Amino acid sequence: MAARVVVAFAVASAMFVAVSGQKFNAIFSFGDSMSDTGNLCVNGPPAGLTLTQPPYGETFFGHPTGRAVAGATALDAGFFHDRDIPGAGSKGGSDFRRGANMAIIGATTMDSGFFQSLGIGDKIWNNGPLNTQIQWFQQLMPSICGSSCKTYLSKSLFVLGEFGGNDYNAQLFGGYTPEQAAGQSGTIVDGIGKGVEQLIGLGAMYVVVPGVLPVGCFPIYLTLYGTSNAGDYDQYGCLTRFNTLSSRHNSLLQAKVSSLQSKYPWARIMYADFYSHVYDMVKSPSNYGFSTNLRACCGAGGGKYNYQNGARCGMSGAYACSNPSSSLSWDGIHLTEAAYKQIADGWVNGPYCHPPIMS
Repeated sequence: MAARVVVAFAVASAMFVAVSGQKFNAIFSFGDSMSDTGNLCVNGPPAGLTLTQPPYGETFFGHPTGRAVAGATALDAGFFHDRDIPGAGSKGGSDFRRGANMAIIGATTMDSGFFQSLGIGDKIWNNGPLNTQIQWFQQLMPSICGSSCKTYLSKSLFVLGEFGGNDYNAQLFGGYTPEQAAGQSGTIVDGIGKGVEQLIGLGAMYVVVPGVLPVGCFPIYLTLYGTSNAGDYDQYGCLTRFNTLSSRHNSLLQAKVSSLQSKYPWARIMYADFYSHVYDMVKSPSNYGFSTNLRACCGAGGGKYNYQNGARCGMSGAYACSNPSSSLSWDGIHLTEAAYKQIADGWVNGPYCHPPIMS
């Protein structure tokens, strides 16, 4: 993606989320594939990107949209009540005063130099880390709020992430162990904290900061790092070492959010707990209407997880299950629209955002 900025969400003012009875002026989103609505494809789909192929998009839009899901993301499904949120490829007519989405698939917290220093610079394949996304937002600010940005942004909602997942993916897929990757957690969390402070410096007062997911429960990890040792798994079939990495990150991030809240008492900084909610879906899938929890809906190869790197969703030989809403995992890497709807509700109304957005 070039240095051009993304287009705004086309959302009517009546759809704005309220906090303590207050309606937001706008919603601004930053992050990775959990919230990208098409930004990676703004200049045309990158070669080999499978999510530009069916069956992506089939359950909501009827065609691929650049979202890494069969339908809507958590932001689409929860905050905007199933309204279409145009991605960065939309042309003209955008009103940035109502919101904008800077999220891009593959985004990391850290800049490329961090990964080069670890010897894994080749694992980073787009130019949209957190700092760059904030720069894109700053480029939009004149069209959003003119000369009165502090006031306007103080009544807007900022969703900063999920960030961190791809920072760990680069290390793990580059040969690092979960324990080695955990050694970088403090640096990554500090990077997220700096992003929060940058937004507060621009005028933000309401900031949601999501943690990372229990990746040890995801089909891609279960397939690539599976072992014959039952002791490597928890009672629900998830890889313990990888979930320990996620838990360490989230523990540090919660402490960072608490510290920032003390430093900026006039702001409302909210920790969104991706991990606990998704892990509960793994533990009790039927409570959420899921019949499968560790198996990808869309993939190839069958077996316990229905995942193959050489036949991922959107590639030849892969296919989607007949009822994606009955699955927790969409493609082995991302969640289904049904799961995202549950997550959005848990953030807006609690108990998986601390404090809840609507409290």
